[in-house]
Amino acid sequence: MTDSLPTHKYGFRVAYQETDGQRRVHHANYLNYFERGRVEMLRDLGHNYKTIEDDGRMLVVAEMNVKYFAPAEFDDWLELTTTVVEIRKVRMRHLYQIHRGDQLIVEADSVIACVDRTGKLARLPNLETR
Repeated sequence: MTDSLPTHKYGFRVAYQETDGQRRVHHANYLNYFERGRVEMLRDLGHNYKTIEDDGRMLVVAEMNVKYFAPAEFDDWLELTTTVVEIRKVRMRHLYQIHRGDQLIVEADSVIACVDRTGKLARLPNLETR
């Protein structure tokens, strides 16, 4: 997987319950969008996150940095691009960008660590495309 790190695109519409009193996406909901992007990327690579957990490993957020550029609003169609930018033995780094059309709404990067059921660092599962 380190030769060609994956990029995944995921389109979705902003739901009313994801917004605040001004019909703008509440800032905390972007974290949920990023999680959805990671899970769907794994699925498209032929992996099931539930199976990874059933095998005793969890992929947990160790770091998240978010930059907001413009508000997204109720009923907007957004496209989330999730890119794996680095893979190490027990962690990986992702870059996220959410666009409304050509406009960049938010950008983030994360470090995801792999832990076992006791919370100890564990080797990442083999996430190569199946």
